[in-house]
Amino acid sequence: MLFVGANDPAASVGTLLEIARVLTSAREKPKLTYRLVFFDGEEALCEGWDECSKADAPDNTYGSRHYVSQLKERGELKRTRALILLDMMGYKKLELGRDSSSTRWLQDIIWQTGRELGHAKIFVDREEGVGGDDHEPFLAAGIDAVDLIQLSGYPYWHKPEDDIDKISPDSMKIVGETVLASLPGIVAHLLGNGA
Repeated sequence: MLFVGANDPAASVGTLLEIARVLTSAREKPKLTYRLVFFDGEEALCEGWDECSKADAPDNTYGSRHYVSQLKERGELKRTRALILLDMMGYKKLELGRDSSSTRWLQDIIWQTGRELGHAKIFVDREEGVGGDDHEPFLAAGIDAVDLIQLSGYPYWHKPEDDIDKISPDSMKIVGETVLASLPGIVAHLLGNGA
């Protein structure tokens, strides 16, 4: 199966590209290295989500699982301190709940930053059930991770109607600016904890 959509995945790709542009134009060198990674193969390839899955090899997250395995093989796992995953965050009616499997301290920094920037209606305190997303291989490897996703409340997920008229540049801008504004707090937390 192939899923091609404006919110899933194009909005995240566009936002990450803009984050890259902003980071490369920064005058100050960051205290930690930022890696911007685009994962492929997050969606199930078989008709049913679990149709081809095995307990240790689900039919999804192919790219992120491969990336984590490469980090392990190269001995770089300890250098990867945290992951911020952007997924389905471009909807006009954006409301980001908290994924229950995400690392709480990362969520707290990002949600607090979003609120400080005036986006309390977007960064809300409700559970967002996800399951099977690209942050899970990182969590399984002991890397703190957060998933910024609006799965519930997006009626066009995996439907042909997931097109550009559902997307808001403002939503993408809010997420990008919030992530960028959260980075100093995340770095301070990581360096303060001796990570």
